[in-house]
Amino acid sequence: MSGLLDGKVAIVTGGAKGLGYGISRCMAKEGASVLITGRDGVATEKVAAEIREEFGTQAIGISADMRNKEQVEGMVQRAVDEFGGLDSLVTNASQLSPNVLLEHKTDEMLADTLTMGVWGTWWAMRAALPHMKKRGGGSVVNFYSIDADTGAWLHSDYNINKMGLLGLTRSAAVEWGRFNIRVNAIAPTGMGQVFAQLVEDVPGFLEMATATNPLKRAGDPEADIGPVVVFLASEMSRFITGEMINVDGGQNLPGYVSIPHNLEELEKGSE
Repeated sequence: MSGLLDGKVAIVTGGAKGLGYGISRCMAKEGASVLITGRDGVATEKVAAEIREEFGTQAIGISADMRNKEQVEGMVQRAVDEFGGLDSLVTNASQLSPNVLLEHKTDEMLADTLTMGVWGTWWAMRAALPHMKKRGGGSVVNFYSIDADTGAWLHSDYNINKMGLLGLTRSAAVEWGRFNIRVNAIAPTGMGQVFAQLVEDVPGFLEMATATNPLKRAGDPEADIGPVVVFLASEMSRFITGEMINVDGGQNLPGYVSIPHNLEELEKGSE
């Protein structure tokens, strides 16, 4: 049985943990050769070895920091050198700065968040462009967040970053359509690293998030989020570009209340 991504080459940033882990496995399961990146090279290669053994597909894991332009460009070149080209770029890597109010966020927090997100994605997409053109087209999947839509508390820098990524997604979709390169974004709500951090940092977050979710559960990275990325990377979505798809069990419909339980304590933080 052929897979939806047979013969395709994909890069998954932040692909060793959380949502990225599920996406890496899902793409490999559908036949893609996958380059998995993250700041922990040992962790990425461990996942790659697991994929090679379980699915019999090509996979390698490398260390690459999305805040470093040379490393980002190097990861794209490594995929081309190892697998002969590049068809799909999945920019999952992300991070949260400390959970503090907007007035307590520092310039350094904003700069670091934007470098990891907007700048890292910008560098990766531009490095991928000539290789996708050589293949006659390609697919980019960027990551948006419900946090940006709702102006989630304590995430002002993260929200700014995600809004910027959505603008980049739509601009590239318009300009790169002439190369048959499709650029879309997803806004997932699943048991990824950011979600797990919120569960740890915010008492009752998991119960609150699932209670307001129409499907009453958090998304599974491999079973719920990964298949949507596969769809966007495959020929099944050949006429879809510039879209932002919510993959959140309907969470975007009622939204969610992100006001912190310890607001008074946070307000006293800088006094």
